[in-house]
Amino acid sequence: MVEVLSVNDVNFKGEVLESPTPVLVDFWATWCAPCKQMSEIIDSVAPAYKGKVKVVKLNVDEGTNIAAQYGITAVPTLILFKGGKEVKRMVGVVSKQKLEDGLKGIV
Repeated sequence: MVEVLSVNDVNFKGEVLESPTPVLVDFWATWCAPCKQMSEIIDSVAPAYKGKVKVVKLNVDEGTNIAAQYGITAVPTLILFKGGKEVKRMVGVVSKQKLEDGLKGIV
């Protein structure tokens, strides 16, 4: 099991933007049913990328400043950061295959 860290407006910079490894950020909300489905897909993919990609979750209702800064208008939204920059964005529920394809091209 890969540990998935929760990030917010306070620790986002340190955990995501300053991370030496690429970071997959799952922007989600507790009231979002598709977010639960996406979370299961992320949990099934994450072990294969342990040590290569850090996986974090940001609850958009608690991290409103970060969500606004990155223009999150729909959840779930996944953003892959590398070197502190956004390199890939996926909106809505994506298949396990699409998520893996997105990661392979960057890590």
